[in-house]
Amino acid sequence: MAVAFTKEESAETAAETQLPDRAISPHPNLVTEAGWKALNAALQEARDRYEAASAVEDVNERRRQAAVPLRDLRYFAERVRTAEMIPAPVSHETVVFGSIVTFSRDDGRVQTYRIVGEDEAEPKQGTISYVSPVAQSLLGKFVGDIVVVGDHELEIVSIA
Repeated sequence: MAVAFTKEESAETAAETQLPDRAISPHPNLVTEAGWKALNAALQEARDRYEAASAVEDVNERRRQAAVPLRDLRYFAERVRTAEMIPAPVSHETVVFGSIVTFSRDDGRVQTYRIVGEDEAEPKQGTISYVSPVAQSLLGKFVGDIVVVGDHELEIVSIA
């Protein structure tokens, strides 16, 4: 009888440690060179964490510790597989993927962002995803153009 309880407990533990996959964006997986390197580093880190978790002897603890790295491994393997590296812009006349854009807002704030891929976007670090509403409104525009995002107007000050 004790063996039956152990198997049932193991099955319950296994079900609890199977995490759903991370959502994959339906948009093309455009990346900068830095984004490509970061995706590969994240994939290697997930591999390393999964290998470390796989070395745990207790099966239930191994499942628990491997759940997040295994999910991340699947995610980053797919993101690396589908990545399209876009070269840095050669012209600064129009806003394109990889551009660094400075704009002034109608509330007086001036902000600068680099337009990058979804996985490398960190607004607090000065990068935004090319599929974000702000980036979508800026792409293809020139210095001096005014775009509307939500209830705000943004005037492009510079493109680098």
